[in-house]
Amino acid sequence: MMMDYQFSDRVLALKPSIIREILKNSSDPSVIPFSAGNPAPEAFPAKEIAEISQTILSKNPIAALQYSITEGYTPLRETISSYMKSHHQIGREFDDIIVTSGAQQVMNLASKVLCNEEDVIICEAPSFIGSLNTFRSIKTRLRGISMEEDGMNMLELEQALKEEPNARMIYTIPNFQNPSGITMSFEKRKKMYQLAKQYGVIILEDNPYGDLRVSGTHVPAIKSFDEDGIVIYAGSFSKVISPGMRVGFTIAPKPIAQKMVVCKQADDVHTNILAQMICNTLMTDYDYDGHLEKLRTIYRKRTELMIHLIEEHLVPHGITYHKAEGGLFIWCTLPENINMLDFCKKSAEKKVCVVPGNAFLVDESAPCQSFRINFSTPTEEQIQKRNLKIGGKKKKKKKMSN
Repeated sequence: MMMDYQFSDRVLALKPSIIREILKNSSDPSVIPFSAGNPAPEAFPAKEIAEISQTILSKNPIAALQYSITEGYTPLRETISSYMKSHHQIGREFDDIIVTSGAQQVMNLASKVLCNEEDVIICEAPSFIGSLNTFRSIKTRLRGISMEEDGMNMLELEQALKEEPNARMIYTIPNFQNPSGITMSFEKRKKMYQLAKQYGVIILEDNPYGDLRVSGTHVPAIKSFDEDGIVIYAGSFSKVISPGMRVGFTIAPKPIAQKMVVCKQADDVHTNILAQMICNTLMTDYDYDGHLEKLRTIYRKRTELMIHLIEEHLVPHGITYHKAEGGLFIWCTLPENINMLDFCKKSAEKKVCVVPGNAFLVDESAPCQSFRINFSTPTEEQIQKRNLKIGGKKKKKKKMSN
């Protein structure tokens, strides 16, 4: 007879990722996976990674295969520091860099370092489900702030900071936010910084899509004007090199970074060294800026195609959407008379997978009329083949007699 397993309260409070569950169902090659968040297949620098790997393992195999320091591969940390200062004006004398196992580990480490159980993390509503579940796993309380066309509602944010004395962090994805695709305005970034300083909370700035702007004007990162050591910046190579390599990084005030290193030692000792060496070589010995421009060209074309199809097949049915200027996602909203979950189920029956919007809410039971579409994972041929006809056929208009 099997043991009656007793699980921790922390684990019992967690639910499986809806996105991961949907992805299981989208493994059927006939299904068009608008639900995923994977980079485009043609975006991977596979040839270069193979060349670099072969060189490293033939010339310096022990360095790649041996244990290393928790902070990360030193040449990569130096390369990241130089790149972020020259391209994004990020990094002060009071900051340090840690290489992490994907950007999501930054959320995990930051929340472990700064938050006790029942402390409050203020976040956008909707927000990235992976980060929300990370925060839930350490039993923090989440407070969602509604999104406007130019980012988080600042009046709601200030009210939340007044009402939540245990607020420790503000979590934000200011560029091409997942799932909404919204980019926070410069004015709101400055206001958020001012409020965080006023109320003594840390901003956790998650920027996995920042280098994937395909239109519009660059907006400086919040971390770029951090003169007070109140911003933790999370970056990632997942969307620009490879998600499978699991390499991200944080730029954080040194006292916070030191505690994050201690927590990371308990988590995974260090991030994969071979993967770190590959990322460093791609940035230093190859045309990394040219690679990023190639990605922008790919996603610009994919974005334009998806918007064209949304305009043609969804807008006539009363579905609205946010026109993102970069990233990998488009957020669509149904008319009030259509049940969102039923819509997503019927879409799946038609071999088109999208993600229900309530998956990204602090309270998943809250009313939601939106769903997320990803346009990077399916090929252009797949997108064209399915024609995004998940809204049903358009009614033919009757001809008027003259």
